[in-house]
Parts: sequence; C-alpha cells; structure tokens
Amino acid sequence: MATQDARTLSPDAQEALRRRVMEAVGAGVKPAVAARTFGVSRQSIHNWRVRRARGGRDPLKSRKRGRPPRSRLAGHQAATAVRLITDRCPDQLKLPFALWTRGAVQQLFSDRFGVDVSVWTVGRYLARWGLTPQKPLRRAYEQNPQAVEQWLKEEYPTIARRSRRENGEIHWCDQMGLRSDHQAGRSYGRRGHTPVIPGTGQRFRCNMISTITNRGRLRFMVFTESFRADVMIHFLKRLLKSTTRKVFLIVDRHSVHQSAQVKAWLARHRSRIEMFYLPTYSPELNPDERLNQDVKSNALGRQRPATKDEMICGVRSYLQKTQKRPQKVRNYFKDKHVAYAAA
Repeated sequence: MATQDARTLSPDAQEALRRRVMEAVGAGVKPAVAARTFGVSRQSIHNWRVRRARGGRDPLKSRKRGRPPRSRLAGHQAATAVRLITDRCPDQLKLPFALWTRGAVQQLFSDRFGVDVSVWTVGRYLARWGLTPQKPLRRAYEQNPQAVEQWLKEEYPTIARRSRRENGEIHWCDQMGLRSDHQAGRSYGRRGHTPVIPGTGQRFRCNMISTITNRGRLRFMVFTESFRADVMIHFLKRLLKSTTRKVFLIVDRHSVHQSAQVKAWLARHRSRIEMFYLPTYSPELNPDERLNQDVKSNALGRQRPATKDEMICGVRSYLQKTQKRPQKVRNYFKDKHVAYAAA
C-alpha cells in the first residue's frame, strides 16, 4: 500500500504527525524505525530534534504557508539593490561572480542586507524590478568615460555642425578580418546529439574595410593583404571618387589611421576629406561595427566556403546587396549606443 506524502496533509495534520513522531522517538523508538513507521524522512526527524534542542517557540507547531505577505527587502534596500545591479559588476562589490546571476544577487542580499532568500525568490524580485537576463556588451577597462562623454556632448556635435555647414558627408569607417572557420547561428538536431556540419579543414582569411553614412550609403573594399597605410590610402582614393561632397571620416585609433603616411596624404587632400578619431577602446560608438557583425554572422558565419576565392566572392556579394538596401544600412544606426549619430 502506498504511503501518503506528508506534504499533502493539512497544516493541523502535519503538526499532529510531527508530535506523534517526536513522542515515539522520545519513548525510545529509533529515528530510522520512526521514519519508516510514520512515512517521514530521517532528515526531517533530525531537524525537528535540533530545533527542539535550541528551545524558543514550539518547533513542531505549523507555520503559515506560502509567500510572505510583503517583501523581505525594505523599500530603500530594494532601491539600493537595483542601483548596484545596474551600475556595478559583482566583482566590483567583492562578490565571486563575473556576471549578475540569480546566485550573485542572492549573495548580494545576504552580504549587504542580511536577507536570505531562495534563488526562485530572487528571480521574482528581479522580474518585479524589470531586470531581465541579457547578453552583456564587453567594455575595456581602459575606456575613459570622460572622453566618451566629451565625444558625445562636444566633439561629435561639432563635427555634425561643420558637415552641415560645408555640405559634407559623415562616413563611419572600420576594418576587420574574416576567417573561414567563423560560425554563427544554430542547427536543429536530436537532443543530446550535436549536429555535425561538414566543411574544409583549411583555414584562410581575407580582410575588409568599409564606411557607412546615416543616409544609407555603404562603401567597401575586400582585400587579402595586411592592413597597412598604402591599403588605407587606396581605399580613401576610391571613397573620394564615389562622392562629390567633402568627406568627414570618423575612425578608431588604429595605428594605420594615425600613421605618418596616411596623415600626409590627408593633408594634401584636406579640401576633400578630414579624419576624426573616436575615443580609445570605444567600438560601441561606431555604427560601422554593426555592419561588421552583420557580415560575420550572415555573409560568413552561416556559409561554408571551400576556398578563399569562394569566401571573398560571398562577402562581396553580400555587401553589394546591402549597398542596394539603404534602409538596412540606416537601421544600423538604430542601436541605442549609436543612435546619437542617426540624425
């Protein structure tokens, strides 16, 4: 005959059962025998004996079930927790976590407020506060927040005003390398059996450099040699041939962009093009990074090129199609980190 799970009993019945078990144990019945006889666990009997030994209120008395009627955290504690989670990383608060997980927040509650709750309760708190699990952006320690703020509030607005006044065009520029073994996306398969996608064991690569504007214009060049000053200058010449307006070119602080050879060429063509530099370690401020991610994920990561020529052909084809879709290029500027450059 199957025994009834004591957790399904009413609170009064559970309390009566606990008292009968403890009376039997007090009368000399071994805990293991009492556990089998009454259908409870030995661990429960041990817990009841420990709680009785500690004294205080009746440890066998039933307590109110369900969630507490109000939050275990006071209002100011909840506000502090939200501020710490959104403004700091766990390791900055000397917690042994790199990311804010429910376990990390659970330990924050315990260390900072002396409140111990389950990870499920932590999840309910986070949902109530509007905090959701997200893939974080990586930001370099070396980034200077003051330089970023100055760029957003002073430097870029000045460039934008000059561009409008001189009937120019702001181009956001970046370059990247592409490898044949880059893979993106997922593929369905049987549970527990990772799908195998056949492909060449050879590794080959190419590079690309591109510029985009908030009006949807895209210019690019795919090349196989290393990124050097002569490659940069060749791309700039092609860029000037594609427009009659003055180019205000915004780049990162790559050594090639700041090389003497590039600077000398720019000085000779100052009436047609000027170069401006983003703050150091701030790729999230460059809209062209969204194009790079798009190309890696969709032109390369979901393909299986067998040769270098096939890879280059696929990348060029994807970029040419993107050139014909200016709305897609304009959508790169909708990311919240680069929305400042959309107008």
